[in-house]
Amino acid sequence: MTSETTKEGAPFCSIVIPCYNEAANLPALLGAFAGALKSADIELVVVDNGSSDGTGEILRRESSRLPFLRAVYCPVNLGYGGGILAGLAAARGRLAGWAHGDLQYAPADIVAAAESLRSWREKVFFKGLRANRSPADIFFTAGMGLFASLALRLPLRDVNAQPTFFSRELFEGWTDPPRDFSLDLYAYADALRRGYAVLRRPVPLERRLHGNSTWNRGLSDRLRLSLRMAGAVLRIRGKLGAAGRAND
Repeated sequence: MTSETTKEGAPFCSIVIPCYNEAANLPALLGAFAGALKSADIELVVVDNGSSDGTGEILRRESSRLPFLRAVYCPVNLGYGGGILAGLAAARGRLAGWAHGDLQYAPADIVAAAESLRSWREKVFFKGLRANRSPADIFFTAGMGLFASLALRLPLRDVNAQPTFFSRELFEGWTDPPRDFSLDLYAYADALRRGYAVLRRPVPLERRLHGNSTWNRGLSDRLRLSLRMAGAVLRIRGKLGAAGRAND
């Protein structure tokens, strides 16, 4: 894994965007961030997570002209959580976090969420709440949130909403975080367990411009995801329990 930087000094916030074969979205994504970023102390850390479609080439070209952009290159795909963790390892901000690179979350909304945390000095955790969703998606998400809440004994809802931001002390304390889709749940649950101030606010969810969802294609996909989520919740319960015992 390699990283490149074009800006000196520690920023206020690092926004990590994991990208796997997002070449079709990347020019519009970077252009939208260029228009949204008004502060010089926010960095965008884009991770090429083992892409094979030219994502890395676009990042190399754009890094030379966009001062806010840092690029991290992973030669092989590390999974959803692994790509995010690679970006967090390169992040330098007092706050850090992530959002998706498929333009379902507008860069202006992602930046606005980060800016809303500028005055916070204590430990804080921010996660959006997905707006503009169908009743079926809302019901499914509520059911998964209820199961996770009961299993982990924590008040969890809309676990996979974006963007996600937090004080960097949160991830600096992780020893064995998951490297798959359950990293969102792990971060959220760990913040609650450690007494972080948790902030939520609606963030519009737009239609995907390129590519297709790998889970939201029908009832069978939702059932498969439910089983995966149940297993992830149980694994995370073990991880958080072990972390709590280690800190006692």
